[in-house]
Amino acid sequence: MVKDRQFYKTFFTTMIILVLQQVVTLSVNLADNIMLGGYSETALSGVAAVNQIQFVYQQIMTAIAEGIVILGAQYFGKNETGPIRKISAAAMHFALAVMAVIFLLASFCPHLLLSAFTNDEVIIDSGMEYLRTIRFTYLFFAMTQILLGTLRSVGTVRIALGLSLWSFVVNCAINYTLIYGHFGAPELGVTGAAIGTLTARITELLLLIVYIAKKEHVLNLSFRSFLKTDAVLTKDYFKVMLPVLLVSSLWGLNTAMQNAILGHMTSRAIAANSVASTQFLLVKSMAVGTASAAAIIMGRTVGEGDMDKVRQYSRTMQVMFVCIGIASGLLLFVIRTPILSLYKLEPETRQMADQFLRILCIVLVTMSYQMPTNTGIIRGGGDSRFIMKLDLISIWGIVIPLSFLMAFVVKASPLVVICCLNADQVFKCVPAFIKVNYGHWAKKLTR
Repeated sequence: MVKDRQFYKTFFTTMIILVLQQVVTLSVNLADNIMLGGYSETALSGVAAVNQIQFVYQQIMTAIAEGIVILGAQYFGKNETGPIRKISAAAMHFALAVMAVIFLLASFCPHLLLSAFTNDEVIIDSGMEYLRTIRFTYLFFAMTQILLGTLRSVGTVRIALGLSLWSFVVNCAINYTLIYGHFGAPELGVTGAAIGTLTARITELLLLIVYIAKKEHVLNLSFRSFLKTDAVLTKDYFKVMLPVLLVSSLWGLNTAMQNAILGHMTSRAIAANSVASTQFLLVKSMAVGTASAAAIIMGRTVGEGDMDKVRQYSRTMQVMFVCIGIASGLLLFVIRTPILSLYKLEPETRQMADQFLRILCIVLVTMSYQMPTNTGIIRGGGDSRFIMKLDLISIWGIVIPLSFLMAFVVKASPLVVICCLNADQVFKCVPAFIKVNYGHWAKKLTR
């Protein structure tokens, strides 16, 4: 175990900030779910269907930003910031191109997209109403994620928490006003929820731009920084980012397909899964924040070139991951009942959501080890291809075919299908442990 107090201080400070950012960001979704769940179950299901598209999009943007963190952290470990600006510019151009494609699909094929997640026309109509407004958030979200990823590569993480808090307050205030029609405002239902999210995204980006212009002095970013790219660094960036993008896209599609499978099983399963998965994602923030902190520290340490320290850090982090996983599983088990009581659900839907959550408590323990080990230590250390191969085999070779078979051929209950859909979070612990302790994954990516 590492005895250097500075390591623990850096790790836990970074982790806590990133966890809080994730919690606040997901609390926006939780607030949406609770408010819409109190408005009507149809509204909740319609927005839940749209959120599957949102989730895939957010996974793509997160991956594009993560490529900056992996490569940029190593350059920052060498005290070189010039390459980071050029890498960020390449990422911004790519993110905006992807955003344009998804925006056009949401604009011209909304019914086709939503019918993949449910065959209930009432839910689809409700989802299309929400999508008409929410699609305009794509531009602002893309730019914000790239800028935050650039800052995170040099260890600047506090601003992300501040922006998430701001978004939470703005979104909740507008939702409360426009969903139900309080304070003399019109009652807009799902459109009101979309307006709240859009307003939060716009103001979030504006505040971030002001912060970079006035307070950020490590990278000295400006508008001109994103006009200049470097062919060699762009090639290096795509070499690092594309495996991450493939994994994140597959993970997003995997989650969307999970909801599609459940949504075509019973009319209640999609609402129950929306409620359960929102709580699960909230507590899963511990694992996500831990993985992000590990990636930043590991990337910087590999960039410094001290391989003994890299190995010592990886061993210490694994112990911390297990402890965090146990605490996360217990936390989800404790909070599930109080949060479920906030929803206006039918008794059968509430019972199904509670059963889903009990299973996810166990899943969370194993996920909290394998995710930070794979995406934090191994990928942060420079080996993104291993994660890509592992996910291709586990998700698309095992989980999705097995879940599809159980849902539509065996006709198993949604409870059994949920177990199948999350099985990879358990068995991926084994290859993660073997790779990080006995394999080669620390790779210098800088020139």
